[in-house]
Amino acid sequence: MMRTHSSWYFHLTAAILLYASVTWAAPVIIPSPPELAASAYILVDAASGKVLVSHNVDQRLPPASLTKIMTSYIAAGEIKRNVVSLDDPVEISVKAWRMGGSKMYIREGTKVSFQDLLRGVIVQSGNDASVSVAEHIAGSEDAFADVMNQQATLINMKDTHFVNATGWPDEEHYTTTSDMATLAVALIRDYPDHYKMYAEKYFTYGNIRQPNRNSLLWRDNSVDGVKTGHTEAAGYCLVASAKRDGMRLVSVIMGARSEASRAAASQKLLTYGFRYFETMQLYKAQEVLSTVRVWGGQEDTVRLGLLEAVVLTVPRGTREDLTASMDINSVIEAPLKIGQTLGKLTITQADTETFEVPIVALRSVAESGFFGGLWDAIHLFFLQLFGMDTLH
Repeated sequence: MMRTHSSWYFHLTAAILLYASVTWAAPVIIPSPPELAASAYILVDAASGKVLVSHNVDQRLPPASLTKIMTSYIAAGEIKRNVVSLDDPVEISVKAWRMGGSKMYIREGTKVSFQDLLRGVIVQSGNDASVSVAEHIAGSEDAFADVMNQQATLINMKDTHFVNATGWPDEEHYTTTSDMATLAVALIRDYPDHYKMYAEKYFTYGNIRQPNRNSLLWRDNSVDGVKTGHTEAAGYCLVASAKRDGMRLVSVIMGARSEASRAAASQKLLTYGFRYFETMQLYKAQEVLSTVRVWGGQEDTVRLGLLEAVVLTVPRGTREDLTASMDINSVIEAPLKIGQTLGKLTITQADTETFEVPIVALRSVAESGFFGGLWDAIHLFFLQLFGMDTLH
């Protein structure tokens, strides 16, 4: 198929992109991001995936109890698939009971509901609860670690390896801040109801009331998760997430020096992101961008659009700098399959950054019969012979 040699500007929405006229505006100044006392850190927008701040994001580090985000992520998936239930009674093993470190204080031989165990993992950061969850789902913690690694691959965690469900120190148990951000975003996106537990400030089991170790839940009403971690090797870690005015940010701090410093560093990242950036949805999923001619099809036209919503995060005050263009195949012939790429949408911000999205067929179009196809072939031949501009 031939392609058009030109592209044209069009409005994303009248309220969002104004590029038909040029108006003077003061330059937008975005200060440098804060420098933090931590081994590695990252700040990302959960909707667009835009990385706003990064430092040593690919450095392998021990995740400590940040591991339990994956433990609960898998548990949420098994609940959704009806493999396990929140009401399941889980018998506590000797291994779980003997776990050191932070504990839910469950006892060997007793039965605890799966729902209580999840709060023991999420709110109390219990190693004993994490092992019990792993054993209930996979039969053993070792088998559960295999599931964790498979799941990490599925959600595109690129440099992570788990050997247990708790984050107990092991040289072969590692991750990166980038991967932890990926996991947190997946948790919030895939299991929003399950994620609500991460905002709970207290959980009581066996008459022992323990607070959530994420101190930002008390400091910032927009924070609703996610998880802390600490070992001697890992230092103090915190994955935090906050939502303000429809914009959700996720920060990851690893290797901070104290509980106070990890909380302060996370707060600085979140404040920086919300203050200097904004996120907007430019298009909805399945939104129609154009209707074009189909040659040799049972239908004469097909609607073109986007499979997924287009969401961008940009510096505040720069939305007027966005421009957009479409480049669509100049000849579109049947058969067409739904989702078939037939062009691209290009969004540019002040000639400095380009974002491209495939333009696809929003429905399938079958080939026409012999005579209809022959007539279209003849028509198309003469149009191509005398000028491409008349094809659409």
